[in-house]
Amino acid sequence: MLLSSSDGDCHPFCYARVLGIFHANIIYTGPGTKDFQSRRIEFLWVRWFEVIQDHSSLWEQRALDTVRFLPVADKDAFGFVDPANVLRGCHVVPAFGDGRLHPKGASLSHCADDSNDWKRYYINR
Repeated sequence: MLLSSSDGDCHPFCYARVLGIFHANIIYTGPGTKDFQSRRIEFLWVRWFEVIQDHSSLWEQRALDTVRFLPVADKDAFGFVDPANVLRGCHVVPAFGDGRLHPKGASLSHCADDSNDWKRYYINR
């Protein structure tokens, strides 16, 4: 769960599933280089959810946020996140009544484990 970078009436949070936790030792040699010491950079590899419900009325209706994964083929379906930007973990509950996205277990990405995707999820807060 991260703060949304969008301004305006957009949903205030972004949601993603962490696929991997990584680090890299980087030596920066570009403009402004002070030394050639390696620095440890930590990052998360994530698969993004998209919010499918208008947030403005959710608090009044006492309804949970509803999300779904972006399609695996979408150019924005995956990304990298600085762990310092993560607000907190949250419980993402499948909407079991809606069923699975791929009832026959078809998969496009072994890394994303999209064969187990549900059509919708609730963000339990």
